[in-house]
Amino acid sequence: MSTPKEISEVEHKKIRAEFDSLMIKLNPKLSGDDHTHLKRAYEMAVHGHRFQRRKSGEPYILHPIEVARIAFEEMGLGPTAIICAILHDVVEDTEYTLKDITKGFNPKVVRIVDGLTKLDGLYNVESLQAENFKKVLSTLVEDVRVILIKMCDRIHNLRTIGSMPRHKQLKIAAETSYIYIPLAHRLGLYKIKTEFQDLCLKINEPDVYSNLTQKISESATDRKEYIEAFIKPMTAKLDELHIPYRTQSRIKAISSIYNKIKTKKIPFNEIYDIFAVRIIIDTPTEKEKSFCWQVYSIITDVYNPIPERLKDWVTTPKGNGYESLHTTVIGPNGRFVEVQIRSERMDEIAEKGFAAHWKYKGIKNEHSVYDRWLSNIREVLDTQHSSALEFLNDFKRNLFAKEIYAFTPNGDMKILPKGATALDFAFDVHSDVGYHATAIKINNKLVPMGYKLQNGDQVNVTTNKSQKPSENWLKMVVTGKARSKIRSAMKEERRKKGELGKEALQRKLKNLKVNFDDNIDMLVKHFGFISRADLYFALSNDHVRVAELKAFEVVDHNLILREVERPAQQKQPSDEKKSKKLNKNKSSILINGEPAEMYQYSLSNCCNPVQGDDIFGYLTATTGLKIHRTNCPNATHLMANYGYRILKSEWSNSVSSEFVVDLLVTGVDSGVGVIQALTNEISNKLGIDIRSFAIAGTEGVFEGRISIVVKNTNQLTVVLRAVEKVDGVSSATRISKADN
Repeated sequence: MSTPKEISEVEHKKIRAEFDSLMIKLNPKLSGDDHTHLKRAYEMAVHGHRFQRRKSGEPYILHPIEVARIAFEEMGLGPTAIICAILHDVVEDTEYTLKDITKGFNPKVVRIVDGLTKLDGLYNVESLQAENFKKVLSTLVEDVRVILIKMCDRIHNLRTIGSMPRHKQLKIAAETSYIYIPLAHRLGLYKIKTEFQDLCLKINEPDVYSNLTQKISESATDRKEYIEAFIKPMTAKLDELHIPYRTQSRIKAISSIYNKIKTKKIPFNEIYDIFAVRIIIDTPTEKEKSFCWQVYSIITDVYNPIPERLKDWVTTPKGNGYESLHTTVIGPNGRFVEVQIRSERMDEIAEKGFAAHWKYKGIKNEHSVYDRWLSNIREVLDTQHSSALEFLNDFKRNLFAKEIYAFTPNGDMKILPKGATALDFAFDVHSDVGYHATAIKINNKLVPMGYKLQNGDQVNVTTNKSQKPSENWLKMVVTGKARSKIRSAMKEERRKKGELGKEALQRKLKNLKVNFDDNIDMLVKHFGFISRADLYFALSNDHVRVAELKAFEVVDHNLILREVERPAQQKQPSDEKKSKKLNKNKSSILINGEPAEMYQYSLSNCCNPVQGDDIFGYLTATTGLKIHRTNCPNATHLMANYGYRILKSEWSNSVSSEFVVDLLVTGVDSGVGVIQALTNEISNKLGIDIRSFAIAGTEGVFEGRISIVVKNTNQLTVVLRAVEKVDGVSSATRISKADN
């Protein structure tokens, strides 16, 4: 093993120049001991990371300095956060400890750096990644800067991810999609969220990303000319308002364009809302709303608006603090153009979200929207969870992207995720209201507790102290708060019932003169439970009976299982035969560079990988190794939570297998010949085996699901292109089981 290479003199000069550049930008914001603490943090980080290098070969210390720059320039954080950003990897990766940080910095810095440091040495946990996520997320209600610095760290890692192996890139992209993107949305970090989405697309679908980037670049000149022509007729009228304003255009995120292409099934050149025009006014806070509507009036005087596309987030801001007035109008040449109207304050919050929160604290909405959300987060954090994964799932439910507004009988507004139910609303009002809800009225009409709320619903909840949550309630709620509170109540009820089972078991063992403490864990294992509480609850419900202890005999105050003659076991297939059965389709796969035949593996049914797909291996707990596509519907969850079970997998050059692929074909239902035309194209012309074919037509369109057998992705591409050329077919796409 080679000796780590220390930073050279030339590299030291570059590092110092980067830090000095940051200090010059920071200088107007510094006061008191800030200069001293920043230099101390820099010197500690340089010394601690002196032997470390990034995968690209550059000195590691350049990474925390760049994270600090992002935190200041792109997120607007202050000196304390910048110090913590410089120190964010020191405790985790160097000889320095938290005690060393305590000696040189104030308690706030110590607390934030501790929050940024990954847990180490954890054993017997289901997911170390989930435990680390839980640690970071748990800091939200104490100091949101931990999360914000973590975001800066992640954005820099994604920007410089090119030197990492592909399987690690996929894992980092999965983690980002699973938790960081929804968290960035909930914190109002629009720019960070958009960049996360685009960089994840670049990793997961590099060809798609490259193709769309090129097309956007090619259309830049035409787009600029169109925007200038669009804005020109409004300029004179906007000037008459006698307030400072500026206009800018915003290109739709590449990931958003791709999602539109996929969901709408339209080509790039048919996406007309590829950009939005933004009009930003500089006006006192108390006049913002009035002037925004005046600007709206000017725009709709010049261009015809589309009424159903008016979105008023000025009167009612989004749950993540976003304020803006959106309208879509018909611009020159009949093109739809989205116009966003906002103040300078609204624009800063729209771009930087929670990071701009403190600057406008006390202004209407600026305090309440975040405090309301953090209140929900605090309740999830305070609830006992059986595992970090359970906590993470509850937390993610609070990171909803789309929301609805419902009202109490007194007119108080509640913001809930789209899809939330009447029972979710009850828990959002107060935990006790949820616990004891017996009947719910929506707009004075009695509805089931599982009724999905609509915008503007008025909800009246009737309660009864004797009412208690049941397991069935978990199927009727979607919010993390409701789910965690229901589970918590059920655990308490389960514990109370379990006490009765425990007492019955203690009496029985006492009568048998058996030591309870020495035998209880053996009984838990014998009856197949995970914990003592589970056994006690089963005893209280008669799922396990005390009489079943007859299977044991008592020896020296201990229970010993009686010997029972067991029937001859059916002969099990040998491991070799099992392996052959699992690997009946030798698919030329390499796992960590070794032939996959060395493992017990199978191709996953949820995404049906085909030769040529990007793939990864997931080591399951019971069924061996499963091979998934990297864009499998389950990939993000698996990689984000079980990274330690992910194995690098790739296809070798040889082809020796056939793969089943499901296709979704849609088009105009002409009533005749569609089935014949499709089967003729696939089976007769291309010689592809069709395993199954189902088609249905309604209201002039048809939808067909076809299962075919192909050798690789190249052959699949040929089939899709051929099918799309069949008369009447509008789209042909590959689908996974999860899409069915």
